Amino acid sequence: MFLVSCKQDLNKKAEKIHEEIVSIDTHTDTPLNFLDPGFDIGKWNDFEETRSRVDFPRMKAGKLDAVFMAVFIGQGERSEEGNLKAKNRALKIFNALHEKISLYPEQAEIALNADDVYRIKKTGKSTVYIGVENGYPIGNNIDNIKEFYDLGARYITLCHTKNNDICDSSTDKKGPEFDGLSEFGEEVVKEMNSLGMIIDVSHISDSAYYDVLKRTNVPIIASHSSIRAICDNPRNFDDNMLYALKDNGGVIQICILSDYIKTPAPYPERDSAFQAIRIKYNHFDDLTEEQYHEAVIEWRETDRKFPKELATVSDVVDHIDYVVKTIGIDYVGIGTDFDGGGGVEGCIDASEMKNITVELLKRGYNKEEIKKIWGENFLRVFRKVQIKAEI
Repeated sequence: MFLVSCKQDLNKKAEKIHEEIVSIDTHTDTPLNFLDPGFDIGKWNDFEETRSRVDFPRMKAGKLDAVFMAVFIGQGERSEEGNLKAKNRALKIFNALHEKISLYPEQAEIALNADDVYRIKKTGKSTVYIGVENGYPIGNNIDNIKEFYDLGARYITLCHTKNNDICDSSTDKKGPEFDGLSEFGEEVVKEMNSLGMIIDVSHISDSAYYDVLKRTNVPIIASHSSIRAICDNPRNFDDNMLYALKDNGGVIQICILSDYIKTPAPYPERDSAFQAIRIKYNHFDDLTEEQYHEAVIEWRETDRKFPKELATVSDVVDHIDYVVKTIGIDYVGIGTDFDGGGGVEGCIDASEMKNITVELLKRGYNKEEIKKIWGENFLRVFRKVQIKAEI
């Protein structure tokens, strides 16, 4: 009975804190669902039924004020034709994103500036920011960055799981190509700085990360990354990267994708089943709407057939604790990677986000510290990036 009472007290305390702060998830792949005609962002979508993790009603239930929705493009062929195809797909997702959000003006609003989230929260609506995951659709044309900025994008994740024309990826099986940033990548950093667009270093190689830090004149973010000392994955940050991040004034947003939180046990049946889907659907590149819909259904069915053992909310907060103990409370936040693989036991979708706050309270974090983790650290970076571009 005492434990139940304590849990209720923590829930009430967490809810009260969320009323008084802004909470931001800096990375979701939810726009991929917008290409599915059956998905409705304005209604509650049951996770077990749809395998989707973000919609406006669930954001409200989880006390999540704002999300960055990523225009995600998987890495394809690096040619003139491939680049054009990638850009056109990005534009299609941008259009779908704007169209779907505009259907619910009473529930949500697209934001462009750091402080917009405060104003939108006061109206009772959810805030949607836009990012681009993978600089691939930039191709070799620096002007595309401004075009994406004008469409509302406020960060670009420089690459994804493979090298592109900007930089090396942390996970390309072919290994490094530029040993960091390419010459074009250096131009990209400069252009993003001048526009007031946040540089996102999640997914990029360690060498590319240090190259970015040498060339940026503003703080950077890792929109969805975790800690290598706890989970030895090349996507995660080691201690030297954390110290360098502190020197830069940037922020690491802890990703809650299980494989980056806790080293997974082998599950060859699941791995091979998903790999077969990727091959069957050309790694989700250049699909018709009908093919994409079929791929989504098959992916969801496979996820149900081979459920993975998930990390927990407690495991997630271990990563937050590590950053706080290593470089301080001012350099950490949360970027779930929902709808792109993110989700842990106790925080399976946006409706359970406040459970992270409950765990933080259990560990002795106070309201001001929780406020920083849930948004103020990230907004500090966002503001600096925008102010520097205006000078």
